[in-house]
Amino acid sequence: MSIQGRIGRTGGGRVKRALGVQAALEWAFRVEKAQLELPLPEDRTGESFGYGVEHVLLQRAALGCRIDGGQHKIGSYTHEDAEVIAACVAGMPDSLGGRRMAIRVAELARTGLTPDWMPGAVPRCVPVEIKRNQHGERATTAVVGTGRVLSRGKWRSVNILACPVTFSPHPHQIEAAHRAYDDWWQALGWIRDGLIAGGMLREVEVTEAMPRKRPWQARPEA
Repeated sequence: MSIQGRIGRTGGGRVKRALGVQAALEWAFRVEKAQLELPLPEDRTGESFGYGVEHVLLQRAALGCRIDGGQHKIGSYTHEDAEVIAACVAGMPDSLGGRRMAIRVAELARTGLTPDWMPGAVPRCVPVEIKRNQHGERATTAVVGTGRVLSRGKWRSVNILACPVTFSPHPHQIEAAHRAYDDWWQALGWIRDGLIAGGMLREVEVTEAMPRKRPWQARPEA
């Protein structure tokens, strides 16, 4: 879902703009050009890095004022809500993919894309290699053994040929694409819950709306 326009920045009791988490991410990274600032990893076990909405909340409380955006954009302003959203993404826990997932979420939002879960992909049995010449195409064959045949009253040795085949796309490729989508979906759920619970967004209201869960299933799960 592409987010057009910019959210107003003046106060005065303005009603918040309701956005699903994917739409909110696209607004923050694609429209407002928010930057993903990842903390330096700490040399310890467990949750190796991460500050999320709690960190931003403490910073805002300590400052006692709005976050001053725009440090990354000359002559332009990054909405403070977009910076809060980016900070929440940066705090992605290791259990959900850590900084690698944070980067993945931000890049997808910046380009307005959803992970490719290979819709409609069905494994098909195809030749491993095809040769082409002036007579057309034919599958490459390989010698897999020898045999003896009776030809014109004589036994002769002949090669047994077979056509090596594979499945394309391979079932493992489809499964990997589904897992990647599911991991992204779980990450968005964590971001959504954190932004709703944190209550720090001033002009955006993140709703419960989520992208489809496992869209490859005939009946999506709730």
